[in-house]
Amino acid sequence: MADYHFVYKDVEGASTQWDDIQRKLGNLPPKPPAFKPDPFTPAEDEDSQPKTKSWIDNKTEEELEDLEDDLDDSRFLEEYRRKRLAEMKQVVKIAKFGSIIPISGSDFVREVSQAPSDVWVVVILYKDGYPECGVLMQCVEELARMYSATKFVKIISTECIPNYPDCNLPTVLVYNNGAVKANYVGLHTFGRRCTPEGVAMVLCQSDPVLNDGQSGEASREAVLEGVRKRFIEKVVTLHENDDDGSSSD
Repeated sequence: MADYHFVYKDVEGASTQWDDIQRKLGNLPPKPPAFKPDPFTPAEDEDSQPKTKSWIDNKTEEELEDLEDDLDDSRFLEEYRRKRLAEMKQVVKIAKFGSIIPISGSDFVREVSQAPSDVWVVVILYKDGYPECGVLMQCVEELARMYSATKFVKIISTECIPNYPDCNLPTVLVYNNGAVKANYVGLHTFGRRCTPEGVAMVLCQSDPVLNDGQSGEASREAVLEGVRKRFIEKVVTLHENDDDGSSSD
């Protein structure tokens, strides 16, 4: 008959009372420490990292199209949508005009005096048939397109001020918060040669009248610097066009 024997093993690191007594007496070596594995640290996964605005802004158009299918972090998408909606609403809050608005005498209080306090209003007093008025109007039309958050209106002079002398035309009034901030009588006040840039420089002599609606509220110095920059860019473009025309001849 075969001789079978069994070896019983307890939990690793376990010890009997007899072994503990023998260790105290020095008959057995110290009990080895129980095995303890190193803490598990998973490898970094890009998809598991928190998403930021810069992360999504750096995505290409194709990656953005696939984003809704591949991205699990719906909370980030919801937060991003919320922020973008807030930004869009803020842009809409900035009044946009972009052209010269014709008004009558009955419109003046509503369109000019009661305009919001953060909107500058430029009023042109004019009459048809006066060449000086036509020259200024062309310059102001360009400024109205460039600075769409500034309100430009035109009104026949005698509808605004009864018996206003025609020799004072054109006249420009600048309003803000219901009060007249400046007035310019006659075309000569805008320089020997009336240009959109010259008109812009005069309008911003003391206040930041012009606002393009992109940079929010700006100082007078910042507005003037922007006008100078636009003027330089325009001159350079005109010279480039002249050079191209002469070279083609």
